[in-house]
Amino acid sequence: MRIAIVNDMPMAVEALRRALAFEPAHEVVWVAGNGAEAVRQCAQDTPDLILMDLIMPVMDGVEATRRIMAETPCAIVIVTVDRQQNVHRVFEAMGHGALDVVDTPTVGAGNAQEAAAPLLRKIMNISWLIGDKGNRPRAAPAPLRSSGPRQSLIAIGSSAGGPAALEVLLKGLPRDFSPAIVLVQHVDQVFAAGMAEWLGSASGLKVRLAQQGEAPQSGTVLLAGTNHHIRLLKNGTLAYTAEPVNEIYRPSIDVFFESVASYWSGDAVGVLLTGMGRDGAQGLKLMRQQGYLTIAQDQSSSAVYGMPKAAAAIDAAVEIRPLDKIAPRLLEIFAK
Repeated sequence: MRIAIVNDMPMAVEALRRALAFEPAHEVVWVAGNGAEAVRQCAQDTPDLILMDLIMPVMDGVEATRRIMAETPCAIVIVTVDRQQNVHRVFEAMGHGALDVVDTPTVGAGNAQEAAAPLLRKIMNISWLIGDKGNRPRAAPAPLRSSGPRQSLIAIGSSAGGPAALEVLLKGLPRDFSPAIVLVQHVDQVFAAGMAEWLGSASGLKVRLAQQGEAPQSGTVLLAGTNHHIRLLKNGTLAYTAEPVNEIYRPSIDVFFESVASYWSGDAVGVLLTGMGRDGAQGLKLMRQQGYLTIAQDQSSSAVYGMPKAAAAIDAAVEIRPLDKIAPRLLEIFAK
């Protein structure tokens, strides 16, 4: 994979070079010392992946991500020495299309290959994502729905560009909005709690992490909160599971949407927002086949038109709407 490094700290650049050297297939094609330089370099030679620092002079990583995704889009992973201190900047960058975040590998501390492993694992996953590998056709599951009281559920999946899109969508819903909402966003579990708090503060809705064994709750927004998949069980409760282990997207939107298609007993709507790759498209189609309304974000309002495009291509979405029209549509549906 052709990789660019954007970082103003020589020691961090060296740490990334050493980490990448453990995988001969990776090539560092250029290095930029700030975001503005990265925007120029990317226009001249767009790499497969950019390892982007957050705090830099001239132009920071958030603005550089925004510019690159608007002008010469490519996969971007945020690399920072302190994820917790920069949590809001990370969400901003992901809102502009960054795919993931990882700590800067340490130099000279312990086993260098072990220190490089988290970065290399994320790069491997992204290389599969870019190549659209590991996405297999799925058969429609037999509907084995529970017989409990009918409730309303909105299942939402998002990836690159998702935090900002979720903020817009949730802000469009009133505080007394009654349907249960479950969000599956491709975000590392380190950031999940902070993201739930951020979305709740921004929207005024009750947003928290989904807990093992609880059921979706009316008037509550639950966010998948671990690096395992989340699924709905036959008894109507939520569970985290490592299976299927071969899913490169964690948590997988497809896994959750499929479980809703199989087991949800009430009214439901599936919503697939901005993101790179194809995760969620097959699951959304299964929801449609079970008679649920399915909505995909349109191209013009998507930071990365990958997942919604894949859903549109297989006729998984009943409706394709601009981001700012999705919340009003949900209000219209559940006001009836």
